[in-house]
Amino acid sequence: MKPLHLSLALAALLVPPLGQARTIGQLEFTPCDIAQPGTGATTRLECATLEVPEDPDKPDGRRLGLKVGLAPARSSEPQADMVLFIAGGPGQSATESYPNIAGGFARLREKRHVVFIDQRGTGEGHRLACDFPDELTEVTESDERQVEMARDCLASFDADVAQYTTSVAVTDIEALRQALGAPALNVYGGSYGTRVAQEYARRYPDGVRSLLLDGVVPPGLALGSEHSVNLEASLKAILGRCAGEPACRDAFGDPYRTLYTLRDRARSQPTTVPVPDPRSHAPRELRLDESAVAVIARLFAYAPETAALLPLLLDEAAKGRPQPLLAQAALVYDALSGQINHGMQLSVICAEDAPHLAERDEDAGLILGNAIVGVTLNQCSVWPSGPVSEGFREPLASNVPTLLMSGELDPVTPPRYADEVARTLPRSRHLVGRGQGHILLSRGCTPRLAAEFVDTLDPAGLDADCLEVLDASPFFLDYNGATP
Repeated sequence: MKPLHLSLALAALLVPPLGQARTIGQLEFTPCDIAQPGTGATTRLECATLEVPEDPDKPDGRRLGLKVGLAPARSSEPQADMVLFIAGGPGQSATESYPNIAGGFARLREKRHVVFIDQRGTGEGHRLACDFPDELTEVTESDERQVEMARDCLASFDADVAQYTTSVAVTDIEALRQALGAPALNVYGGSYGTRVAQEYARRYPDGVRSLLLDGVVPPGLALGSEHSVNLEASLKAILGRCAGEPACRDAFGDPYRTLYTLRDRARSQPTTVPVPDPRSHAPRELRLDESAVAVIARLFAYAPETAALLPLLLDEAAKGRPQPLLAQAALVYDALSGQINHGMQLSVICAEDAPHLAERDEDAGLILGNAIVGVTLNQCSVWPSGPVSEGFREPLASNVPTLLMSGELDPVTPPRYADEVARTLPRSRHLVGRGQGHILLSRGCTPRLAAEFVDTLDPAGLDADCLEVLDASPFFLDYNGATP
């Protein structure tokens, strides 16, 4: 007789007629449309709800209804071991983030279901979201005002915000796995999601068949502690490449120096610039001050497509025409700002990272400076600190097959982080995408390599030569694009 969990998992292989409910284990999935906030991206999927206690130590207390998404396999006989997608942030909803990265899972879905659950504090149930100022439209707030905003945010929630840490969230993942029939999962985490994935693998090793870690966060890293130096290294590489290319250098000189010239000018003479909204064309006023320059530089460094615009837009702004820079920044910022649930982010960072943060003199003169550390410490001074499991900051030591992925120019999780994590994972391999930024899964042949890895569990045997065609996007020399 088959064990119960195998019988439940095998039941998932039955594909229901289009538009009808699908039962996997204890969960009933029905068709649903998933939309990504701030964009027009939508995906037709299947959804269910998993109920969990807000406080795992009080199973009879308040319950949370967490949204579960399912991107069904295309095969009529899918494998029992599903792929679990864990979103980043911290503060992103998995169901809302999936449409943006769905293409990266296309090859994985040929044989396997992809399943994901909104981390507590995100998504439709018990969302911990706060209305904080728009960094592109409002003056940088004082330390006192930052603390006051955190207090106001906290007071707006009917929730025990201490129960929204990573250590508590991984119990929800295990509850999902059990509800699905307890199959071993192929766990994909992106950015902060790699922290969640590593903590889940450490706490529930029997639940993990393989790990795919993309934009890797070492467990011992305090989020925010190295954002400034990492961004600086990325900007030096991106803008230095322009200065090293004759056509780009002739057009823009030294863009890295231009960035600092613009920063210094915005620091001494902040201005408010009228700009047509990049989506609606309605009148809009955007702030160009020191904080805005830092935010813009950081946003544009995340992806090769936006990095390719940076020298042109910096040059235009330095020549007194900041409107294109601000309009493009608003387009990116607006798409991202609605995706982060800031209250949940504080519940994670204040418990797990803030105790290990401090402003550093060597960061003060950099583009990002100590801004993120300062804001974090201010807001965490009044935010409740939740549970962090024993050994949370220790490296994951495991024989689980692991594929690590990095972008060469990632401004937040550089490749050296994945190298550090790989040292205690003997069955691992690290793939680096040349010229790429944050998150590699959707780039080039990475979707195929990820699917082959999950099929074979042999990271060393992957033929990754196909990644050699990846490179940074060519720089825009004018508004028509790069030189042919």
